[in-house]
Amino acid sequence: MLLIPAIDLKDGQCVRLRQGLMEDATVFSDKPVDMAVHWVKQGARRLHLVDLNGAFAGKPQNLGAIKSILEAVSDDVPVQLGGGIRDLDTIEKYLDLGLSYVIIGTAAIKNPQFLRDACDAFPNQIIVGLDAKDGLVATDGWAKVTKYHVTEVGQRFADYGVNSIIYTDIGRDGMLSGVNIEATVKLAEAVSVPVIASGGLTNLDDIRALCEVESSGVEGAVTGRAIYEGAIDFKPAQELADELVDA
Repeated sequence: MLLIPAIDLKDGQCVRLRQGLMEDATVFSDKPVDMAVHWVKQGARRLHLVDLNGAFAGKPQNLGAIKSILEAVSDDVPVQLGGGIRDLDTIEKYLDLGLSYVIIGTAAIKNPQFLRDACDAFPNQIIVGLDAKDGLVATDGWAKVTKYHVTEVGQRFADYGVNSIIYTDIGRDGMLSGVNIEATVKLAEAVSVPVIASGGLTNLDDIRALCEVESSGVEGAVTGRAIYEGAIDFKPAQELADELVDA
């Protein structure tokens, strides 16, 4: 069970939002590269970056911070990034900088052919991000809720050849209210690729619950506010997850 620290970038700073609201941001560091190095030293085996400004602008907005992070850690751990990725040229640029995985969210829903083309052009390096509210996929920085059910969309995109799916329960993101285990497992059991949980990771009980369902196809969890506010101590949490899965 992979615990993946999140570094959300807004105006060059490391922040966390509550339920995706840009106006409800908590700044945790004005040096995101230092945070990236810190989590790697704490035993992170992958990092999760989000260009929040890019997600709303539809194009990269925090390129300087992203480049600095990749220069500092990409030789040590894989890094995945989402936010503002709308074309193949942007994907190629990021991968050339040292990114391991690109996360496509809104663009995949609005233009499924783009996702298919990306999977064909960059095999095993495309992750699809599915954000849902009450089981329905949301887009545009969670501002719009579609009529598409997350499991149906997940099955279709898995057939395109995505590496994995990051599933975020919008109602729980940044709220420290617990992972939606039931919904995450339901999606994982419905698709043929691994699922990474996101949103609501609160304490070690959540990690234990995730480890119990690892065999259903849940391979990891993105964690943000909990590790920044100290609700979870990252290093022993990852060690616990390793012990539980290996047991």
